[in-house]
Amino acid sequence: MSSIERALHEQTLAFWATVGSFVLGAGTATIVFWDQVRPFAGEGSVIGPMALISAGIAVLAFVLSSFLHRHGETQFMPAWQLWVSNLSFIALTVAFGGVTGLSVLLAGQLLEAGLPGLQLGAVGGGLLTGVAAALGGRLSFQAGIDLSTRDLAALLFTFLIVGTVFAMLTEVDSTWWERNYSQLGIGAGAWAFNGTLIMAGLLVATIGSYIGRDLHRLLNDAAIPRITVVVVFWLVTGLALAAVGWFPLDTRPVSHTTAAFAALVLLVCTAGFTLYVLPIRPFVLQAVTVLLLGLVAVAVVVTFVFPLLSVTALESIVVGLALLWMTTFVRVLSILTPNRSVASQRRHLLQRQSAR
Repeated sequence: MSSIERALHEQTLAFWATVGSFVLGAGTATIVFWDQVRPFAGEGSVIGPMALISAGIAVLAFVLSSFLHRHGETQFMPAWQLWVSNLSFIALTVAFGGVTGLSVLLAGQLLEAGLPGLQLGAVGGGLLTGVAAALGGRLSFQAGIDLSTRDLAALLFTFLIVGTVFAMLTEVDSTWWERNYSQLGIGAGAWAFNGTLIMAGLLVATIGSYIGRDLHRLLNDAAIPRITVVVVFWLVTGLALAAVGWFPLDTRPVSHTTAAFAALVLLVCTAGFTLYVLPIRPFVLQAVTVLLLGLVAVAVVVTFVFPLLSVTALESIVVGLALLWMTTFVRVLSILTPNRSVASQRRHLLQRQSAR
């Protein structure tokens, strides 16, 4: 099968996945809403069940697509590499469900103001859920065909934006921005922001796993010790970010603050060591790294030395610049990395190289 035929075949499968997601979502929601009339938003609305159904279908679509297109990639891998691959797959599956569910909740929150008093019965709620499920199912199925590190960075960016905006819209205290973003993780709607941070940490750790995969494709088994350190760095950074959401500011202030500073320091160390392991450092990557470090330093100074910026603004700048650096890095890495699966010849991850 030629590359053109393969691409067209993949698009045909994606089309049927979209149709199947719509039918499954609409049918499930119709059963759930049968003999009911629910408001579009507010207490007892259709948005909550819509989000759950759409998230479940997105998970199924991603699992099905991965099985159809990439199930043979791991058959020659040693046990340790297979474990890393499977754990990354599980984390991604959860992430796609989370992104889809949060996106539906955010869309409902945005549409609530423009659709006051709207009520939906079984058919209306079912059709609306079918549309949401079709969109989520299509994107998840497409991602399962050939998921790259660059796609994961885009997913992290999207998830952070969607989760944070939803937390802002549902926050009761309208003055939260005068202090810091951690205020969004306090109160009745805290689950949205804290859950976003926990899921983002999971995604950061998974991105580290995929960066390790790409570095292995580029450098082969000889660099596995260094690649392992890179993956561990990203894993610990992701865990620190997740801990920021796991320990809310109002109940665990010391743990929350410690985790936040640890995540920042670890991110800098992780970026530095990852750059060190990369064998080729194009000018654009070096320039972006130096520029972003300079901008972060300036932002810190004008926040704490010359109080011209709020802590909330500083947090926005640091997170935005970090995502910009990550996007640039994974794009450069994708250009340098051959597009092929590589099974390690090491039977054990920490085995020593045999003497020659």
